[in-house]
Amino acid sequence: MDVSQGEAKKSTEERILQFIQLAVIAIVFISCYLVIHPFIPAILFAMVVCISTWPLYLHLRSVLWGKPTLASLLMVMLLIMLVIIPFALLAVSLADNVTATFDTVKVFLEQGPIEPPVWLKEIPLFGGRLNSYWQGLASGGKEAVMLFKELLEPVRNFLLNLGNIIGQGLLQMVFAAFIGFFFYRDGEALIQALRNGMAKLLAGSLGADPLALIHDTVTGVVHGIFGAALAQAIAATIGFFIAGVPGAFLLGAATFFLAMIPMGPTLIWGGASVWFLYQESYGWAIFMVLWGVLVISSIDNVVRPYLISRGSSLSFLLTFLGVTGGIVAYGFIGIFIGPPILAVGAMLTQLWTAHPATGIENPPEVRN
Repeated sequence: MDVSQGEAKKSTEERILQFIQLAVIAIVFISCYLVIHPFIPAILFAMVVCISTWPLYLHLRSVLWGKPTLASLLMVMLLIMLVIIPFALLAVSLADNVTATFDTVKVFLEQGPIEPPVWLKEIPLFGGRLNSYWQGLASGGKEAVMLFKELLEPVRNFLLNLGNIIGQGLLQMVFAAFIGFFFYRDGEALIQALRNGMAKLLAGSLGADPLALIHDTVTGVVHGIFGAALAQAIAATIGFFIAGVPGAFLLGAATFFLAMIPMGPTLIWGGASVWFLYQESYGWAIFMVLWGVLVISSIDNVVRPYLISRGSSLSFLLTFLGVTGGIVAYGFIGIFIGPPILAVGAMLTQLWTAHPATGIENPPEVRN
């Protein structure tokens, strides 16, 4: 009897000890999460950048006599010079011009509806109809003008708040550059550790190397997003130069960053069209609309799917959800990390669902 009571007491003590150990481990993990949580967007952004530029890092390291520290430092400097500094200058320039732009729009709205140009009704065949249609819009647009005046100040406050979000995104980019240095330098050891951990966790259920698939997916999405944005920015800058829009380079740079958002470039070339209307340059306003629709948007429809398809398949819906959900979850920097995260999740889901579990047979065919 005493022996059984002793064993029960010992078993109880072991369970209590196990519970305490689990509680300590949980507290440690929760504490680590609370410490790292503010830097999660920067860590994810650094991972996306390092994964998509890893071949460039390997080439640079081979050129620099196999010195990982020097190569990592140069990669971080490239990130700062090519992404962070231009983005910071663009954000400051746009912030400085918000007030002036809204004052111009306010004056434009106070002038009332725009009368149709004289040459419009002189167009053969359908000029008279266009002139009548324009006058109908102008006569019915007074209420719309009053509504725009009421919405002007809230929109201005929204843009100013957006500036604060962009500022926080810049701070996260700086942290990401710092973190990226260690990801580059110790990347091969991290990759091996992740490969060992995923092999134990997944036990080959994906039928392929998951890290290789993740690398191809992230690289394809990032190249697609940035490649399409660069192509649209170049096309927009050319159009602005042709039309003589002031600050063509600045607007082209803004197009590059807004091109990562669905329908983002429309805000730039659409604003240029409105500016031409304000200047009564109706021909150039029509040119900007046609250039934006037929050239800038068409480039996005061709370049982005081609580049993304080389590494993954990311639909418009996933791109939209990745951008908007990334902004909600991680702030402005979520624009860059949201779509790759969803792309990796979709890829892993497809692989898991494509292979039936062991011991599960295919259902019998249903005969009519």
